[in-house]
Amino acid sequence: MTWHVAEDDLRAYGRGELAAPMLWSADTHLMACARCRGVLAEVSDPVSLDEGWERLDAELDVPRPAFLESMLLRAGVADHTARLLAATPVLRRSWLSALVAVLFFTVLATSSAGAPQSPAMFLALAPLLPLAGVALSYGPVLDPTYEMAVVSPMHGFRLLLIRTVPVLAVALALNGLATLALPSYGLRALAWLLPALALTSTGLALTPRLGPVLAPSLVGGSWIAVLLIAQWTTSGGTLAPYTVAGQSVAGAVAVLAAGLFYLRRDRFDSTSAHTPFAGFTGGGAA
Repeated sequence: MTWHVAEDDLRAYGRGELAAPMLWSADTHLMACARCRGVLAEVSDPVSLDEGWERLDAELDVPRPAFLESMLLRAGVADHTARLLAATPVLRRSWLSALVAVLFFTVLATSSAGAPQSPAMFLALAPLLPLAGVALSYGPVLDPTYEMAVVSPMHGFRLLLIRTVPVLAVALALNGLATLALPSYGLRALAWLLPALALTSTGLALTPRLGPVLAPSLVGGSWIAVLLIAQWTTSGGTLAPYTVAGQSVAGAVAVLAAGLFYLRRDRFDSTSAHTPFAGFTGGGAA
């Protein structure tokens, strides 16, 4: 080898100040020349070199974002919000697959039954799925990433919305797609929508007092009880929750519960043991 990098150029290279095209030549030459690498080690600042290795190690140790997180980042979602959404248990493939399977078999059973008046099985189950998804999206008992969510620099109410609104949207969208598979029932197949909103908003409104497990459990149990009573008291025709009056009540409950949920938003920053974010003492800036 008849050419070597000048010592001054090696000093500039070590400081990161060597400009192209000499930089490109030095890069290529250093890969094959042990002598120049030895001179570079002698003239380089050891502190800067150690800092460079530390930055490289830190970059290599950073975990690769998952598919959902990558998609959210590409869509312009803030990195901390994307990480919280990607860590939501019920936005993962296992839960979504289970939800699709439940809806598929429910639609299949409803279609096979051929009920002339309304798809009772589908209408009974569909409102419970968004409630279950929202209940599973937060809380120390059900969420394996609860500790990470708690220490995020935002208020508990906003954190709750970030974790639950996408889950609710996905569940409602899948329910809507399942409804399209029941075209023979027309608009009657949409009678699940208002009860679903009413159950979910009521469960969220009761969470600060009853907790993230008991609140949706009681709401879901109440819905099942209402359906059983309606079935027992109705000799024929449409069950009461799916009539115009029943739908109006469900809509009113949804609005009132959503209002109560918003009014009690500060309770989600409480240190009460019953709140979904117990131990979270107020959060940082939203």
